[in-house]
Amino acid sequence: TDMKAALVIMAAGMGSRYGGEKQTDGIGPHGEAIMEYSVYDAVRAGFHKIVFIIKPGMEPTIRALCGDRIQTMRTPQGEPVEVAYAVQDFSSVPGFYTIPKGRTKPFGTVHAALCARDLVEEPFAIINADDYYGVSAFATILQELLALPPVGQGTMVGYRLKNTVSDNGAVSRGVCQLKDGKLEKVKETLKIKKYPDGAIVDAADPAQEVPLDPESVVSMNFWGFTPWIFEEMDRYFREFLQGLSPEEEKAECLLPVLVDRLITAGQMTVSVLHTDAVWFGVTYQEDRPVVEQALKSLHDQGVYPPSLKE
Repeated sequence: TDMKAALVIMAAGMGSRYGGEKQTDGIGPHGEAIMEYSVYDAVRAGFHKIVFIIKPGMEPTIRALCGDRIQTMRTPQGEPVEVAYAVQDFSSVPGFYTIPKGRTKPFGTVHAALCARDLVEEPFAIINADDYYGVSAFATILQELLALPPVGQGTMVGYRLKNTVSDNGAVSRGVCQLKDGKLEKVKETLKIKKYPDGAIVDAADPAQEVPLDPESVVSMNFWGFTPWIFEEMDRYFREFLQGLSPEEEKAECLLPVLVDRLITAGQMTVSVLHTDAVWFGVTYQEDRPVVEQALKSLHDQGVYPPSLKE
């Protein structure tokens, strides 16, 4: 088939909680960054194009890390893999909006995705650079992507909440409500805490923690869209900026919020794909040894070649 799909990787994050550039931080047995596994898994599933969304000045780093090597990779059909870079900076912010003096933080995942607009004309999956999504997740979403109609539908890979929390501190997740296998609601929940007995709570209000079902489905920003979504992203980003107060320096425009709005407005349906893949990621420095061990054992089992750097 001639159908193609792109993988868009959001790698412009600051890695503020973790300290340092966690996107480019080697954590595999040969210094592989987490996103190198995503690239490897995407290419072997059949994605033909990788688009990195990066901070200004990061292109040489990403090229040296994996960008140049991706160009030597082949899809299962033997086709070369395209690589492109989109820079997320303030130049792509609409002219009517004045950036506050104190603002250094980018405007979140919707703005990030919009920065790749000119490079993506095919169905695409979009992921965080610093999350490990699992081999099967890429094959699963690719199949669904290639079957999406051009307008009004999207998809996402769902993970179980209990598999995505950290023992080392609170995490934020998009907690999903499903109906007939479709996403009905996604609520960005910013302070999810796990207790030693396995209980998981929304701790946004410490005085009144809300219990969460460990089996509930969460979004880890592994979305699948067709390019029509860029129009909606653009519209939502403009509205978001118009609603910001001048001194607001940290507010972010987030993909789950946009998706939730479109579903609620009846403009979009989103299928939720289940995968046996286990997610993992490094939110806190203390999460690191667990992830290192998990990656090492995947190499040992032959899920990955001895080194992704070859």
